[in-house]
Amino acid sequence: MIAVAIDEDVDKIRPAAEGITYPVLIDADHVVTELYAISNVPTVILVDEQDRIVQPNWNAFSSDMFREITGIDSGAQREAIRRWVVEGTPIIDSDEAKLAVADLSPEEEAAKLHFRIAVHLRNVGDPIGARRNFARAAELAPFDWTNRRASIPLLGGDPFGASYRELASEYQAAGRPYHGIPGTRV
Repeated sequence: MIAVAIDEDVDKIRPAAEGITYPVLIDADHVVTELYAISNVPTVILVDEQDRIVQPNWNAFSSDMFREITGIDSGAQREAIRRWVVEGTPIIDSDEAKLAVADLSPEEEAAKLHFRIAVHLRNVGDPIGARRNFARAAELAPFDWTNRRASIPLLGGDPFGASYRELASEYQAAGRPYHGIPGTRV
């Protein structure tokens, strides 16, 4: 198991990684989210010993920490992963896995580009340009949490503060859209 945090501040990730016994990698440039068409986090991707994706972008959780926001009960998902690891029972068949997650739409791809531009502008000292591009990314893909949620601390906000709660409310009101295989709802 490997965790990938799409944050840039290692020191802010350390407390969340306390007690975790597997590697936690930092992907400040969001390469993994672009490579695997991830627009919502947390996301689980299961890869077998032959480096094949056997379960693409799946809205699965190891705990019920986000149950109120997502409506997803983690128990069934943990059990499905356990069956795959212990018994080799796939969650979906390999042909279904290949087609289970659509490519990002042109708007979602453009949103990821605007997010990258925003991060670059922020890093070179252009906060106005950064804000403009973060806003454009949000307009193009309003429920891309990898962009929207990640932009909150980059703009100096609390990643679980008012902006996060507003985003969570928008997400719930929109029916909890997810780019990938949805988790089991309660």
